Amino acid sequence: MRDDASGVGYGLVPETRGLLAAARRALGEQPRVRAQLDECARRLDEPLRVALAGQLKAGKSTLLNALVGQDIAPTDATECTRLVTWYRNGTAPRVTAYSVDGARADVVVRRGRGAEGLPGAHGLTFDLSALRWNSPTPREVDQLAVEWPSAELAQTTIIDTPGISSLSREVSARTSRLLTPGGPGPALPPADAVLYLLRRLDAADVDFLERIGGGHNGSSVAPQGFSGPLGVVGVVSRADEIGAGRIDALHSARDVASRFATELERTGLCQSVIPVAGLLAFAAATLRQREYDAFEALAAIPVDDLTTALLSADRFAHPDLPLPVPADLRAHLAARFGLFGIRLAVTLVRLGVRGSQALAAELSSRSGLDELRTVLDVQFAQRADELKAHSALTALARILAANQGSPADALLPRVRTLLADVHGFAELRLLSHLRSDELPLPPEDLAELNRLIGGTGVAPTLRLGLPAHTDVPTQREAALAAVQKWRNRARHPLADQFTANACLTAARSAEGLLEILHEPPTTPFPALRPGR
Repeated sequence: MRDDASGVGYGLVPETRGLLAAARRALGEQPRVRAQLDECARRLDEPLRVALAGQLKAGKSTLLNALVGQDIAPTDATECTRLVTWYRNGTAPRVTAYSVDGARADVVVRRGRGAEGLPGAHGLTFDLSALRWNSPTPREVDQLAVEWPSAELAQTTIIDTPGISSLSREVSARTSRLLTPGGPGPALPPADAVLYLLRRLDAADVDFLERIGGGHNGSSVAPQGFSGPLGVVGVVSRADEIGAGRIDALHSARDVASRFATELERTGLCQSVIPVAGLLAFAAATLRQREYDAFEALAAIPVDDLTTALLSADRFAHPDLPLPVPADLRAHLAARFGLFGIRLAVTLVRLGVRGSQALAAELSSRSGLDELRTVLDVQFAQRADELKAHSALTALARILAANQGSPADALLPRVRTLLADVHGFAELRLLSHLRSDELPLPPEDLAELNRLIGGTGVAPTLRLGLPAHTDVPTQREAALAAVQKWRNRARHPLADQFTANACLTAARSAEGLLEILHEPPTTPFPALRPGR
């Protein structure tokens, strides 16, 4: 764990390993259980697993391509979108189909092309029509595994899931079995965190998010000791469509995201809600020089003429329209960027943005992708070990509960205590409430509390609001002052229970900083350590 960076969850990963080893010694004579425990231990050393979930046509595959920065996920409505697909880092591109019983077959990958040799709007297609299984008889495909050379996938394994409101009940059930607690699913949660994509907020979304959360929003541990992923971030996907493709579409999307956030963060169902124009984000990540040249040519025509041409995608691509860009290239731009992306790109060029790289950076920033990356870094990447340890502990709780009557029973109380009391988990839960619950604190104190519990990053200087080069004695002094301040706030006679708990959480975070900054134990503020 990032003990040297965060100051929270001190010793969590080593203790989790110790509990897994103790359980293996007690239950190791059972091959199935031993395999489950070994898998838990391996997961602690693997990349963080983040699942993309949401309703049908929410834009999951498009957002995946944008996050990775490569065209690796099919985005058209093919059989592949009905399957759970794992995207991992690999030495060479390879797609493999797996059946329920573990048989596998290589999948043929076909790449579509757009106008003038540019990338097609739907990019890759995985051809499942002629699979050659490594077994005598054909099988039904259960899931796909994609290996692709990618720096992003080296840090994070991404799981693309079918839509939860698919017309096929079995297709939707694949996502439920993967992400929701309880039932016949695997002991170890396949995902450590979830990106949940929203086009609207209806009962199906709320119900599924509540099931993902499992025991997070009430009891400390869900039934059978299994809860869903601890980190959940909401994404208002296809945000440009909310404003009907207008140039101010993302402003409208932010208002919608704010309303979603009020509903979701109040109940702790999401830690953040971010609007993202996924199509524009992906197009920006893969912008080509020929596309930039087309935008530059379109920027040279009168504004009224282009506005009329952009009344619809069909009108913009019509061959009879007298524009300085060929009709097939216009159709390509409409499919790749959408009307919102075309309007925004042309406007930026008119405002002086020059060169394909500069335009790509501006489009990416305005798409919401950069903000989402920042949130994912703070909420997921910087807490990767905590999230993985949470997955391992919830799996261990379920394994122990299902195999009672051995010396391993003595481990279960400690596992439940860690799931309930580990401070890093408490920080994540508080972050999920903080943006919508109104604490009776001045704005500057709310900002400080958010920093202390890791809302802007887990490095000590970020938590303390100090420059990165600040010397250790100064950091210790600031941390000690924070302990005293937030302990006093927690004891204020007029503080309600939620406010007192939030202040106490901030104080414990500051105590954790004292621990990693090697401050000697203080009284009455002992350094934060996990219980025994």
